[in-house]
Amino acid sequence: MLEDWLAPKAAALEARGLTRRLRVRSADDDLIDLAGNDYLGLSNDSRVIAAAADAVRTWGTGATASRLVTGTTALHEELESALAAYAGQESALAFSSGYLANLGVVTALGGPGTLLVSDEHIHASLVDACRLSRSRVEVVPHNDLEAVEKVLAERNEPHAVVMTESVFSVLSDEAPLTELAAVAEAHDALLLVDEAHGLGVTGKGHGSVHARDLAGLDHVVITMTLSKALASQGGVVLGPAILRDHLINRSRPFIYDTGLTPAACAAALAALQILNSEPDRPAAIHAATTRLAAACGVPPASGPVVSIPMPGPRETVRAAELCLTAGVRVGSFRPPSVPDGISRLRLTANAGLSAADLDRACAVIADAIGKVS
Repeated sequence: MLEDWLAPKAAALEARGLTRRLRVRSADDDLIDLAGNDYLGLSNDSRVIAAAADAVRTWGTGATASRLVTGTTALHEELESALAAYAGQESALAFSSGYLANLGVVTALGGPGTLLVSDEHIHASLVDACRLSRSRVEVVPHNDLEAVEKVLAERNEPHAVVMTESVFSVLSDEAPLTELAAVAEAHDALLLVDEAHGLGVTGKGHGSVHARDLAGLDHVVITMTLSKALASQGGVVLGPAILRDHLINRSRPFIYDTGLTPAACAAALAALQILNSEPDRPAAIHAATTRLAAACGVPPASGPVVSIPMPGPRETVRAAELCLTAGVRVGSFRPPSVPDGISRLRLTANAGLSAADLDRACAVIADAIGKVS
């Protein structure tokens, strides 16, 4: 039955060059990694590892249950308080992934009386949240303020949420947050900002919302992931305390999911402490992206990602394979993972790259692009 059902779908993907396959990463490989999201270079930092190990010895390997049963430890509350303080928010609530944080806040705020205004480039987790929310959804062109204002002005729903990313995950461009916040406030709407690629990178690490003096406003809500700059696992929603209470009582991905592991909480806490004590790390990310962008002939990015348009999906995969063979791991993004339908090599810089690593990576990538273009 499954063979008849799924084999034609697999063949169609293969014919278009869109088949995805898992590639196992070994613990001891010596590749220059420009595909992962370890933006601050902390995933193998001894201090972060030690904090996670200590948490396992103290609390065990799992949270044991949902947060509302026995899954909330002292580490969860310490992490939430530290993240709220760092981002300039009143409160925070941790979820077991960034995906679930987005799903949890949108579905808890959504419903028949809420309009969701979605930038066409938002992450898949927010797209899925819209689909599950039971709300009317309006998708607007990327970073189009006039379109957002028009939709808000014409709505019939009493509530509305405008959704964007601070730094977009594929093109690495920034949203006009100051203007969006003003438009949302003028139309009695919330602004939800996904800071997955802003935390630890923009605003000297505090994120784009903080950098634009929007932190702490009662109509601005933030989501973040702990799996990128903070070298751990999990997600968090930050905003007014009344929102936190609402999520605890109404967010199904929070209520019914096992809590974030104590080790993940401790690792994220340690990474955040390092970021606080070593504030120059975000600058190293920007220096690396500037160098990579120049070598690849694309404009410099606002965030940690350098996005290189490619002729098609097969050329993208081939270029990534050539880079891997030469010792450099890069991302290959193809439809539907690219919002504009253009296949791309996606390079993610991190603060731990040496000058020699960057020089080597630039040469390898430029050579691979030349061979497939």
